Amino acid sequence: MTTSTNGVRTRRVPTERLTVQLAEVRDEGEPVVFVHGNVSSAAFWHTTLPLLPDHYRPIAPDLRGFGGTDPLPIDATRGLRDHVDDLAALLAALGIDRAHLVGWSMGGGVGLQYLCDHPGAVRSLTLVNPVSPYGFGGTHGVDGALNSPDGAGSGGGTANPELVARLAKGDRGEGSPLSPRAVLANYYLKPPWRSGHEDAYVEAMLTTRTGDDHYPGDSVASPAWPGVAPGTRGVLNCLSPLHLRLDEVRLIDPKPPILWIRGEDDVIVSDTSLFDLAHLGAIGAVPGWDGTPAQPMVAQTRHVLDRYAAGGGTVREVVVSDAGHAVHLERPEEFGAALLEVLST
Repeated sequence: MTTSTNGVRTRRVPTERLTVQLAEVRDEGEPVVFVHGNVSSAAFWHTTLPLLPDHYRPIAPDLRGFGGTDPLPIDATRGLRDHVDDLAALLAALGIDRAHLVGWSMGGGVGLQYLCDHPGAVRSLTLVNPVSPYGFGGTHGVDGALNSPDGAGSGGGTANPELVARLAKGDRGEGSPLSPRAVLANYYLKPPWRSGHEDAYVEAMLTTRTGDDHYPGDSVASPAWPGVAPGTRGVLNCLSPLHLRLDEVRLIDPKPPILWIRGEDDVIVSDTSLFDLAHLGAIGAVPGWDGTPAQPMVAQTRHVLDRYAAGGGTVREVVVSDAGHAVHLERPEEFGAALLEVLST
């Protein structure tokens, strides 16, 4: 069944791996695939899709465990490859051989992994406030060295249990700073800006499946601070540096152009991330901090992309002032102009 809202159509597409729900506006044109981030869905791209000129075919799928796509479990030991293989299966089902990829947050990591696995199938890659190529949490230095051999400080055990509980029970209010609505307003976006589509984005966040196979995933105890290490299942574990390292992107051939666009005031993917336990420990928000350094997420991304450029690739970094983690929502004109430039390269 196909549904349509404000020119954006939603339908479910069977593939050889699972049935994927996607949003689109037309059936023809040069494919541009938009990949959403964690605790969200393709709905976060609904205002972006209609902005592309008619000769492009924008497509935004829901990743497994989010939105209307089949909620199959995530094997975190494969890093982001469950999502990458799902995306490849979707494009095959749609008859698409090559596409431009646009990935936001975790979706940026999916885009980088897709580029590593299918370099000839990517026309360009746009990274929107992307997760570090060395995952989320548990590393130090620009080369992503592990803080502990077991990946302590990353994975499913690092999620805030109140946020998980409020997602699970469908909390649509703003009575807690850890309600999905408050997280959207205070962390995804830079306050005081609020979106006119806030209710739709909250509903998208609430499609997140919770539990060990989904968000946040399982965990194990660790002798290293903060006492928790990644498990093998679920979303935050597939983002753990124990399972995800994307610095091999520098070796791929061919090398399509990469646009890296980010909000200057992002507090989620940052060198001082408010979601990194090590940084929270350093500012006294997590007790017992032992001096473990915060993850320099932006510096790590720059390090990897600089090496990509040194190997013959083209990289453009665009920093948007007075914007947070969802720069495509907060500054659609600047985002759109940068995106169209790389699409036409």
